[in-house]
Amino acid sequence: MTTSIDSTITEDLVAKTAKPRKFEGLGRGLTFERFFSKEGVHPFDEIEWETRDAIIGNEKGENVFEQRGVEFPTFWSQTATNVVVSKYFRGHLDSPDREHSLKQLISRVADTITGWGLKQNYFTTSQDAAVFNAELTSLLVNQKLAFNSPVWFNVGVEKKPQASACFINSVEDTMESILGLAKTEGMLFKWGSGTGTNLSTIRSSREHLGGGGTASGPVSFMKGYDAFAGVIKSGGKTRRAAKMVILNAEHPDILEFVRSKSVEEKKAWALIDAGYDGGFNVPGGAYDSIFYQNANHSVRVSDAFMKAVEGNDTWSTKAVTDGRVVDTYNARELMSEIADSAWICGDPGMQYDTTINEWHTCPNTAPINASNPCSEYMFLDNSACNLASLNLRRFQDEAGDFDVESFKRAVQISVTAQEIIVDNAGYPTPAIEKNSHAFRPLGLGFANLGALLMSRGLAYDSEEGRGLAGAITAVMCGEAYAQSARISEQIGPFTGYPINEKPMLKVIQKHQAKVEEVGLPSSHPIVEGARESWAAAYEIGKRAGYRNSQVTVLAPTGTIGFMMDCDTTGVEPDIALIKYKKLVGGGYFKIVNQTVPQALERLGYAAEARKEIVDYLSTHDTIEGAPGLKDEHLPVFDCAFKPAQGLRSITPMGHVRMMAACQPFLSGAISKTVNMPHEATAEEISEIYVEAWRLGLKAIAIYRDGCKRTQPLSTSMDKTEEEKVVENVMAQVASGETFERRRRLPDERPSITHKFSISGHEGYITVGCFEDGQPGEIFITMSKEGSVVSGLMDAFATAISLCLQYGVPLSVLVDKFAHTRFEPSGFTNNPRIRIAKSVTDYIFRWLADKFMGEDSKGVYLNNQGSAWRPGETLGEGVEAAEEAAPKKVTLAQTKEEPTSKFEKARAGEVVYQANNNVFTLQADAPPCHVCGTIMVRSGACYKCSNCGATSGCS
Repeated sequence: MTTSIDSTITEDLVAKTAKPRKFEGLGRGLTFERFFSKEGVHPFDEIEWETRDAIIGNEKGENVFEQRGVEFPTFWSQTATNVVVSKYFRGHLDSPDREHSLKQLISRVADTITGWGLKQNYFTTSQDAAVFNAELTSLLVNQKLAFNSPVWFNVGVEKKPQASACFINSVEDTMESILGLAKTEGMLFKWGSGTGTNLSTIRSSREHLGGGGTASGPVSFMKGYDAFAGVIKSGGKTRRAAKMVILNAEHPDILEFVRSKSVEEKKAWALIDAGYDGGFNVPGGAYDSIFYQNANHSVRVSDAFMKAVEGNDTWSTKAVTDGRVVDTYNARELMSEIADSAWICGDPGMQYDTTINEWHTCPNTAPINASNPCSEYMFLDNSACNLASLNLRRFQDEAGDFDVESFKRAVQISVTAQEIIVDNAGYPTPAIEKNSHAFRPLGLGFANLGALLMSRGLAYDSEEGRGLAGAITAVMCGEAYAQSARISEQIGPFTGYPINEKPMLKVIQKHQAKVEEVGLPSSHPIVEGARESWAAAYEIGKRAGYRNSQVTVLAPTGTIGFMMDCDTTGVEPDIALIKYKKLVGGGYFKIVNQTVPQALERLGYAAEARKEIVDYLSTHDTIEGAPGLKDEHLPVFDCAFKPAQGLRSITPMGHVRMMAACQPFLSGAISKTVNMPHEATAEEISEIYVEAWRLGLKAIAIYRDGCKRTQPLSTSMDKTEEEKVVENVMAQVASGETFERRRRLPDERPSITHKFSISGHEGYITVGCFEDGQPGEIFITMSKEGSVVSGLMDAFATAISLCLQYGVPLSVLVDKFAHTRFEPSGFTNNPRIRIAKSVTDYIFRWLADKFMGEDSKGVYLNNQGSAWRPGETLGEGVEAAEEAAPKKVTLAQTKEEPTSKFEKARAGEVVYQANNNVFTLQADAPPCHVCGTIMVRSGACYKCSNCGATSGCS
């Protein structure tokens, strides 16, 4: 399946393999008309500007970045300001050469690109260049378009700036190539980019070396690559590098590869249980002491493998050197191994090789073997892609409808700008430079899809929502290829086009045919717009060729999503309906997502009804149960994660189906992780992987919430019981009923005292228990925090004690108060609660950990997972725990008698039983490497909502 592209693909190869076509009319250049800008008025002069300060604080209240007196448009948020100033402004702080205005940044980039275009004859006249510059400037300053981060970092600063974020490298079965890959990756990490490689060309550990002896195999070399990625900080900063490692399903070492990361994960668990720090990027900590933590892993599978899984047939691995059969497995059992490992640690993901190469525009050159770290860019080995994203919300008219013409014009400008960058950028290796010039792949995408759908009153997980998303993606890709063909008319096609002309036109026709399957009426304006764009793409391309081999992907848009003030990133739905906005002077305030009122208005709710629903949402942190909200409208407000007080969220298959709606209109693929609840089973993961293949996705990755042990999740009752309790309590509160019966504690009662420390702030929690071990009162003492804090905590504890005595379930209190955020916050001394977002967060997660174990009914769970009831000695509790601990189960036994959702035993593994619930945000998300704020997922990576940092390659 894997064949590396020759690094010398140039005009010489084209001349040897095909007779180049002659293209008429080359050299006239492109013409541009004004659409976003006005004649005689600079785009900067059309908007209002103000001077403000850019300050980013960390979780300790310290400023990690500060630049005062920066100039920004009034409609740009403080978060967008902070991100742009801290990430993209060039020059040393406090230096007179330091950029201090957004005008300088945008002009630096737009003017440089325009200047390059003029030198290379992209424009018919200088007036066309001026119009292009104004249009591009308008798109950028009005947050309709943003390039990937390397463009903002380097364009206009470096002579040959690195402008791409995505790279794919090859490796051959020689020691020179294997070690050379380590050097290439290291240089990419140094400059802040990510890279992916398929290691299937390396002979397996089951094969012999030419001079005798046995080969190490790719999994062994992965340890070295992983170590380099861990020590070479990305871009010279503190975040680790982004990297993808791929192995084909027929490689003899596939089982070792599949298990590699999950085996290391179990080592981390053992280290954490032994007292090692469970945080990320902690020197000497559990996760810093194991392998394979710096890369995403994916298994590359063919249709033949997936059909073998469906048919429960056998699957054979083959030697790399001579193709002989090495091992034969049951395909379904091998898929089960993949799903089991993903259940444990989130890896490996899946890449569907047959699908990928059926949509390949340049198969006559070489197959597609690999992807970038986030799996959205898939193309030839030794290639690179510069990305840009459009903010979909900025293309809605006053009525909220999507403006197709405006969107098309933006696509034309963006593709032209990205194309101009290709020849003027710098590349890390000669092979990547040659192939980038010869094939010129681009990666235009979009952001804010989730917010767009909600604003129009459409559920993310609905036929209508998927239809709109697919149609918009079709317009973007069709118009991008049409513009690429227009450029080709004037400049000429990419060098590798002549030998790939027939298959590329076939792929264009495949895209075009899919427009009729988007799920919207044929007469819908967006469908008509897509149909027109694809017709132009094919007709112009057929006679003039294409300037670019690829044009679209869907990237995670982490940092640039903040730059454009997007509510949602990439193809993602909204995370939650309640957002926290940063204040100029520091701190946060809670507001209802502004898309909610627009959605309610679109759905026909009157002003008074909208206010009541929004007020309810603001008070209860969930829209479920809001007065006057119709049940059929609840799906419109479903988000990626379940709110603490609610029961609804988008199902995993809802995410998969949305990806499937967009995939037919992308040159590349989609960076998105399908988030699964903590209680999801390995069997459910396997079903997701199979269904993603059936739906035509090119790649997929899952992440089961809480599989990392950086922070434990709060425990809860069985879901059906929890729903009943929450519904009963909410119904009583809503009806005005009171809890009249108070259950008082006996004069002598057992109690537990717990000492804690959060970022150096010490305190004590004392819990008094009823006769049955249920908590009935709580006392909170904070050391050295002053009388005001002590008084407030005492009053708060009294209120909670009364709630417990009047029958309010502890689960309801935990759901309400856990994960509240305020200072002090940060790392704790509790290995089971590594990071606390506030004192309240810590208290209630500790209460959940100690009193809400599955089937425990008031059992206190100690750190070893043992059971202790009031009156028992510690020794008795430990002995009871050992008696009750899950026994080791063999792989054969698990196949015959599958374990429950919450107790997975694979090949001797013992995991303590726990029935967990999912919080609004992933409980195991890492802290930001810049400011310490807990991050949230963005595609296959993480992003920080405080400072805009990302953990991936975007």
